[in-house]
Amino acid sequence: MEEATPAAVRQLRLVVQVDDFEEAVRFYRDTLGLPVELHVESEGGAEVVILDAGRATLELSNAAQVELIDRVEVGRPVSPKFRLALEVTDADGATRRAVEAGAQLVAEPTRTPWDSLNARLETPGGIQLTLFEELGG
Repeated sequence: MEEATPAAVRQLRLVVQVDDFEEAVRFYRDTLGLPVELHVESEGGAEVVILDAGRATLELSNAAQVELIDRVEVGRPVSPKFRLALEVTDADGATRRAVEAGAQLVAEPTRTPWDSLNARLETPGGIQLTLFEELGG
């Protein structure tokens, strides 16, 4: 592994403005189990919660790859410009809990050609989400 330089990226943080802040926090913190790393309240009602989502990666896909993933997971094109994907240990259970907490099911958990079980949801806050469970050893 290469030695990190002082200018190396140390964290990927996705910043999302949500209309119903409390609902979005409850969904990601309580339903999906992302622990609070930092919660700051500021003047004028400004508020931010930073949740620990484990290891972060940046997945860059061309249009053909996005179309392939949509076809496999959902059966039709549905992806916006960005989609959040979270690895879970139980895609069926996590999907069920997410729907019970207010997420809209776009596609049931589906086994993919790359050997994962992927579900697609629309979350409170309007983020398209893939919950995926790696099945291969």
